[in-house]
Amino acid sequence: MKKIFALLILITLAYGSQAQYAVKEIPEALIPNAHLVKRLDDIRVDIKSPGKAYYYRHYVYTIMNEAAERYAYFVDYYDKFREINSISGTLYDASGNKIKNVKKKDIADESGTSRNNLADDARYKVHNFYYKSYPYTIEYEVEGEMKGIFNLPEWQPVPAPEIAVEKSSLTVITPKDYTLRYKQLLYSGNVLTKEEKSAKIYQWQLNSEAAKPSEAYAPEWDHISTRVIIAPSLFEFGGYNGEMSSWQNFGKFMLSLYSGRDILPADIKAKVHQLTDHLKTNQEKIAILYRFMQDNTHYISIQLGIGGWQPLDATYVANNKYGDCKALSNYMVALLKEAGIKANNVLIKAGEDKTEILSDFPSNQFNHVVVCVPNGKDTTWLECTSQTVAPGYMGSFTGNREALLVSESGSTIVRTPVYRKENNLQVRHVKAAIDANGKLTAKVSTTSTGLQQDDLHSLINNSSPDEQKKRLQRIFTLSNYEVPAFSYLENREAVVPTVNETLELVANDYANITGKRLFLRPNIVSTYTSKLAETEKRTHDIVSAYAFMDKDTVNITIPDGYQIESMPPPVKIDNQFGAYNVSYKIKDRSILLVRSYERNAGTFPARDYAGFVDFYNKIYKADQARMVFVKKEE
Repeated sequence: MKKIFALLILITLAYGSQAQYAVKEIPEALIPNAHLVKRLDDIRVDIKSPGKAYYYRHYVYTIMNEAAERYAYFVDYYDKFREINSISGTLYDASGNKIKNVKKKDIADESGTSRNNLADDARYKVHNFYYKSYPYTIEYEVEGEMKGIFNLPEWQPVPAPEIAVEKSSLTVITPKDYTLRYKQLLYSGNVLTKEEKSAKIYQWQLNSEAAKPSEAYAPEWDHISTRVIIAPSLFEFGGYNGEMSSWQNFGKFMLSLYSGRDILPADIKAKVHQLTDHLKTNQEKIAILYRFMQDNTHYISIQLGIGGWQPLDATYVANNKYGDCKALSNYMVALLKEAGIKANNVLIKAGEDKTEILSDFPSNQFNHVVVCVPNGKDTTWLECTSQTVAPGYMGSFTGNREALLVSESGSTIVRTPVYRKENNLQVRHVKAAIDANGKLTAKVSTTSTGLQQDDLHSLINNSSPDEQKKRLQRIFTLSNYEVPAFSYLENREAVVPTVNETLELVANDYANITGKRLFLRPNIVSTYTSKLAETEKRTHDIVSAYAFMDKDTVNITIPDGYQIESMPPPVKIDNQFGAYNVSYKIKDRSILLVRSYERNAGTFPARDYAGFVDFYNKIYKADQARMVFVKKEE
């Protein structure tokens, strides 16, 4: 392996002698906006066979300030299929002077087993110099071996905004007769290739890339940065052979991992029939079996060997009452199969900030498994790791994205449910009174549906009453307020789940009384809380991830003896970004505010950013508007 890496150093086109690490040597053009400067980042992968590869990484980072401190940590993992053979590291000061080398005893070896993992054979090598004199430079080199090439590293030379790159490269070596599959995203130029005896060498490079500033409402970074994804054609993994040049072949490999693991014990089979035989529709059967699964299992991860991809068998889950996403989904498919309902495991890229896979490039892009019960427009999706979520509901964690449905008749890319504006509602009613000292007491009733109830659902089911109250004490833009009482009620039976929240609110200094005048903001709790910054040049498109609707009705009773002196005008806005409407009525001592706010989902061109800022800043201004009342003359 060392001979091959020495050869690579000789043929690498962009690099000469070792980079000089003094901060003053960084080109001036790379300094603006940069919290981190990658002086060098060299990744090399040497594929020997479908079951074996070596990897090497050498990187030099200049940490410009505290905002880049997380990049100063060295972290690499190893497990049954990935070994770390050597690690070295060096710390330099701003002038490029060597301060310290890494010693073997300084490298921590930590378990990968977390709170939700019953067992995990992944471990981590971790190191940090804990140096705080900015700027400074770290250098690390790591060599290792991969036993199976199911997972190959991705090259993303600029992994986030505010990172500049001097030199970065990815080099892959394969046997001459091996087909390396790769996909280039926003890469200018062509891959450099070279043949050496029995090997073929591929190389990608990025040099002198200035840091991009962070932008609000930008697309996912993976969609707007340079990336090269590499994937095997033939591979071996944990004693299984596979081929992933198509999604069908990828699905065949997954089916081989699941084969024979859907057998239920006799008592569970009997329970399935007891629960479902009397029901008339498949939807009723799906719902009751899903509830049975939720009530009798809980999520816990076991990642031993190939267990990161192969599920525990259904009998194990039934007997032990736990499993990870694969095991619980496989168990759910087995329950449905016993009831005569065909269902499929679905590989998915889960996460609120992880939505789209590269559907035109079959490869391992997944981190989660759910269940799909196909039935045309009545297809049902099931998230099996939650003991509380409504049957059929995906939410923001797994909704509105492509995924791989694994099927014996041909695995295909499918899309999970999209929750539209009318599904994601927040309807709020506030009945409030202000006393002669400006103290506000209010009862607030809020109904949230769809994606707007996701956070509340998690709060209700995963937090204590004290934690719930702490949240309520910080979410409203009020000073000196208390929440004496609150309650929640969930409706999980609806296709789109609902949460009702009721609370009492007391704010001692809500209204400001100065002399004869009383000042107040009629929008008590539904205020848009921040202004968007204008920018001279917007680089990226504008993304509104999902659509929703808010509807507010506020009734406020003010103290006797006041009359209106100044009130804000009604505001009505309707454009491509959404709609906003607020109006006021005053009768005797009563104020009525009616407000609606709709956000449209979509991607809008960067040239429209000034209009986008104007839209939201007008909403901010309208939500902060105040009324002035004056004491009547006696």
